[in-house]
Amino acid sequence: MDNIHGIKPGAEHYACMIDLLGRSGNLSEAKQLLDQMDVEPDATVWKSLLGACRMHKELEMGEMAAKELFELEPKNSMPYVMLSNLYSAAGRWEDAAKIRKLMKCRGISKEPGSSWTQANGKTHTFVSEDRSHPMMARIYSKIDEVIALIKEAGYVPDMSFVLHDMEREGKELGLAYHSEKLALAFGLLVVPSGAVIRIYKNLRVCGDCHTAFKYISSLYDRHIVLRDSNCFHHFVDGKCSCGDYW
Repeated sequence: MDNIHGIKPGAEHYACMIDLLGRSGNLSEAKQLLDQMDVEPDATVWKSLLGACRMHKELEMGEMAAKELFELEPKNSMPYVMLSNLYSAAGRWEDAAKIRKLMKCRGISKEPGSSWTQANGKTHTFVSEDRSHPMMARIYSKIDEVIALIKEAGYVPDMSFVLHDMEREGKELGLAYHSEKLALAFGLLVVPSGAVIRIYKNLRVCGDCHTAFKYISSLYDRHIVLRDSNCFHHFVDGKCSCGDYW
């Protein structure tokens, strides 16, 4: 860019390169590039690095990126949540609890996760472990059916996406009743066979739900489109268009 085209790389260009390196798992190269930047790293740069650390469970570098974001965007809940998730994935429950306590002390609140889908001209919204929908008995029965089926096919609940330390059964139930799984179970009940099931979520889809959706798309032969806060996910025949990086 500089030598041939005379364009000075800006923070946005470095952020893209760090994201690309992070996607490929080259976190050490990403950090090296960050250290060599000719401009001051902005929040976008640190978010790219933190996102890569989240995906590859690189805790030490993730801590550094999150702490930089605490200073740059003190009211943004994202780095707190992602760091808490990293601690939980590593089994460091006390550290995860400290981050949540720090958020509370600083008056920072995480937007509650919710998912919604449309059927018969109406929008149906769900939150985690929701019990308010008129069809909730059928929805929960459908989830139990789905989880049992995908477990037989090889699905294993990913406990790293449980944010609190509890016994295994409680963790599995917490994962099974995430808002996007409730919305999908509803879609399987009401959306005609062959039609696309479309779900929207206000936050990033969790990794466990992402894995479950891949199994479900294959075993139920459904095209599922999930629009989360970061990108569109098209689940078809056991694969996702995002390539498992989002």
